[in-house]
Amino acid sequence: MPSFERWSRQIKLTPMAKKKKSARGPSRLRLTLPATSANLGPAFDAAALALDLYLTVDARPAEEFSIAATGRDREICQAIENHLILTTYREVLSGEGKSVVPLVLRIDNDIPIGKGCGSSAAARLAGIALANHFGRLRWTDAQIVGEASRREHHPDNASACWWGGLTVARMSGYAEAQVACVRPKGRWPLLLAIPEQSLATEKARAVLPAQYSRADAVVNIQNSMLLLAALTQGRHDFLSASLEDRIHQPYRAPLCPLLPCLQELTGTNGILGVALSGAGPSVLAFLDPEVSALKTRELASAHLSGQQLPAELLLTSIARRGARS
Repeated sequence: MPSFERWSRQIKLTPMAKKKKSARGPSRLRLTLPATSANLGPAFDAAALALDLYLTVDARPAEEFSIAATGRDREICQAIENHLILTTYREVLSGEGKSVVPLVLRIDNDIPIGKGCGSSAAARLAGIALANHFGRLRWTDAQIVGEASRREHHPDNASACWWGGLTVARMSGYAEAQVACVRPKGRWPLLLAIPEQSLATEKARAVLPAQYSRADAVVNIQNSMLLLAALTQGRHDFLSASLEDRIHQPYRAPLCPLLPCLQELTGTNGILGVALSGAGPSVLAFLDPEVSALKTRELASAHLSGQQLPAELLLTSIARRGARS
């Protein structure tokens, strides 16, 4: 579990260096934040997993703002206008009555943007962490996650990104998140299927009904509890049943065609279960650790090709650690 306060103590300074640092202000900060996959079938807006795909941000004070980016979605990552990291950074500092220190950012990004992999949560957390560091806010981990959760309108992605592993979370009050961090038992190899087109969260939300039947609500409660038991007890045999959802996936499936296609493979070819990653359109498949992951990816690729559904298939795993410097 990361401690932002601990990060600032990782480099031991002499008294003279401390004085020099105080006069000049905080030095550079390097952050690494994992991708996340939320909802996990029935655990809608309540649970998420951290994934071994990362956003890395290296920041230092400068005369004016600038960004250099490498990796995935480079053009989005290096666009100064409406940049989510910098917008969040400025808003937090202004809200706390602090002056905004211009920064030069070097970004290396592995997280698909706008495809249900927690890119916005990682960016918002990066902006908040930068404001905390360069504005000397001394916020706790809970405050950082709470602020990100408030901006995300739910705490699942933010909590998993900051703390890693599996998190179960809810909002309590205006900017407070209650989070339980869980370390899944055993091996849980994953396959992330990423389509070419992104999907706006607002569009994915718009297709959901305003009300649900009691039967649907009960099934989702049962399955989300079973999913938690499966992950904490290493019960791979529970996955297929526990990932059944009646709250969001049936309504989003027309917008996310990878989901019904890959669901057809559940129970075969080494695929234990399949769920939308966040609001979609990416799909997360839980793989059988006793079956070759490379072979499973090949079979999934052939199945998608047969349905004329292009997708990037990434083998990944649960990131046990969350954000760190």
